[in-house]
Amino acid sequence: AGCEKEPSSYMWVYILLGNMLRGIGETPVTPLGISYLDDFAKEENVPVYVACLHTIAMMGPMFGFLLGSLCAKLYVDIGFVDPGSITITPQDSRWVGAWWLGFLIGGATSFLSAIPFCFLPRSLEKPEGANKDKTSHGLLENTCAVRNKLSPEKTKPRKWSVMLKGKKVLGNRMYFTFLCCSLLQFSGFIGFLTYKPKYMEQQYGQSTSKSNFLIGMTSLPPVGLGIFLGGLIMKKYKMGIIAATKFSFTMSFLAYAISLLHFFVGCENYVVAGMTVSYE
Repeated sequence: AGCEKEPSSYMWVYILLGNMLRGIGETPVTPLGISYLDDFAKEENVPVYVACLHTIAMMGPMFGFLLGSLCAKLYVDIGFVDPGSITITPQDSRWVGAWWLGFLIGGATSFLSAIPFCFLPRSLEKPEGANKDKTSHGLLENTCAVRNKLSPEKTKPRKWSVMLKGKKVLGNRMYFTFLCCSLLQFSGFIGFLTYKPKYMEQQYGQSTSKSNFLIGMTSLPPVGLGIFLGGLIMKKYKMGIIAATKFSFTMSFLAYAISLLHFFVGCENYVVAGMTVSYE
């Protein structure tokens, strides 16, 4: 009777809904933020501003790993049990850290950091010499002016399917290639970032806290620094689309070539009776 399956917890539903709401709130920042910068900044300064935006975005996961390292040192029921009654340590395989504490701290910080966005102006003064028609605001004004000249019969709302079919976004070879490239890059990076802490725990005998700390301090800061330096290089040499593509291809090729060194890093597998060795 003690081996019968007990009713499972539905707490995962709350985590799922929380991550869904977080994704909805975080998504507009990058596309709309880049568009905001591109509209109201000088063309030669946009790469640096966008690089700063992505660099700050990379610092978030870095602090998240450091926060996870701190929370992993605290027992999961902290605040509800007497710390003196806990007989195990974080090095014990039965130890469960306060994983839920990071959600509370991160959620409160996200809420506070979102408040200043409410005070941003809808439109900024455009720099001298900027082409008004190039900005999304100028395009919107021109579109409205054209619509006012059209007859009411020609301004009927169109269905989303017709609009998407007319734009043929996915039919653009440049956009589709860039989309596939981004999917491959992020899939590899997320997989690497997700399983590397667990790999360090299993292969090198590190605790969860120390693994998260090492990942946060060694893996993410170089990425943020690289993004910032890339923006400075693009500004200094005033790269166009072709030069930026060649630059991106060269750096990506070097990065993948250096990543091959990971195949030579590791320890021998643990001896497990019945799996790696016989029972005898």
